[in-house]
Amino acid sequence: MNLRFESPRPATQRGAVWPWMLALAVVLAALGGWWWHARSTQPAAGGAEPGARAGGAGGGPGGANRRFGAGVQPVSVQPAELRDIRVVVDAIGSISASNTAVVRAQVAGVLQSLSFKEGQQVKAGQVIAQIDPRAFRAALGQAEGTLARDRAQLENARIDLARYRDLLAKDAIAKQQLDTQEALVRQLEGTVQTDRAAVETARLQLSYTRVVAPISGRVGLKQADLGNLVQTGDANGLVTITQTQPIALVFAVPSAHLPQITAKLRANEPLVVEAWDRGGAQRLALGRLATIDNAIDPATDTIKAKAEFANRDEALFPNQSVSVKLELDTQENALAVPPAAVLRGARGFYVYVVGADGTVSTRVVKTGAVDGDWMAVSGALQAGERVVIDGVDRLREGAKVEVIASDPRLRAGASEPPGGGRRGPPGAAPAAGAAPGPDAASRPYRRASAPFEAGRAP
Repeated sequence: MNLRFESPRPATQRGAVWPWMLALAVVLAALGGWWWHARSTQPAAGGAEPGARAGGAGGGPGGANRRFGAGVQPVSVQPAELRDIRVVVDAIGSISASNTAVVRAQVAGVLQSLSFKEGQQVKAGQVIAQIDPRAFRAALGQAEGTLARDRAQLENARIDLARYRDLLAKDAIAKQQLDTQEALVRQLEGTVQTDRAAVETARLQLSYTRVVAPISGRVGLKQADLGNLVQTGDANGLVTITQTQPIALVFAVPSAHLPQITAKLRANEPLVVEAWDRGGAQRLALGRLATIDNAIDPATDTIKAKAEFANRDEALFPNQSVSVKLELDTQENALAVPPAAVLRGARGFYVYVVGADGTVSTRVVKTGAVDGDWMAVSGALQAGERVVIDGVDRLREGAKVEVIASDPRLRAGASEPPGGGRRGPPGAAPAAGAAPGPDAASRPYRRASAPFEAGRAP
């Protein structure tokens, strides 16, 4: 029997594995330490949101609860007020000129001069252009000469008629000769009358060479240049004049407001109309409702209305699109709250009211007209009671709250630098050796307001 013995593995091969195992252990330890460090520093890097969530869930050791305590919600409030609330109808309208005239040449000729500047205001009857008048003056002179000749013939015929009447009375001529002379006089009288009309026509044609403004208003861009041969049939004419003082605004309102509008118009009570820019940021003009259309549009269930504006500052232009506010009525001493305070739930509309003990309670209200930043309400609410306008998304009946300023710039700590130290006057350097400011836990409420501001009630 042959026995085979294998020599043991050399020690150098077993020892080569240990360095790799040691390196792997070091890497794993480093990764674990990095993960633990990142998790322990996550609240500081993530801002106050985790703390705010913990506070909203019932309180925790971080975020907003450090400032307000567990279960306390930061909110902004506004007292309910008695105000005059306007009942306003919003619409979109278009500005239109009171009158528009396209000035055309009434006679053909060469354009000699333009007596206006584009965009200027002109008065009715003001000369704005001149057409070459020489041909028309010559025509007038010819007509006047023909009239003078025929007048002379008429005078001579009338003298002969008087002579023939004397001769007929003496029985010196035949009656037929007198009748013929009388017919000649009547013929010449008709000729003279025609000549007078020809003279008036020639004089009128001559006056048309001076082009005048038919209405007062603003002239647009010229449509003909000097030296051009203008015709009476030119489609664009010489220039367009739009009457912008006063100016009109046409808009449509729902037919549901028609009874109230017609009652005001019959009583000659002025209805105020405001014209705003399309963004609603700037009021352009203030006017009065002039009239309404004679029929309701069945497709939109609206009726057209026209308002007039003095437009002395020329802030309105024809074909301009504007936002319209038609004031139908005014509710005097109405209880009003900001629209952001009004919420809608299963019981209808309600508001949160902050009591003297710092707890909130719900009050069911009925909404009314909205006038800018205020809404008329009625219900179990009194003037002076504080309603929540910011931070309502996490509120419940009886919840504890702490009131903060509605403007983030006015809140405590809003002007502190990121480092937490006190900020001096603008541009001032920090004092030497100044102590570091408080950390996020002791700093006045600032960051925790972000979730509540983002969840502001509609």
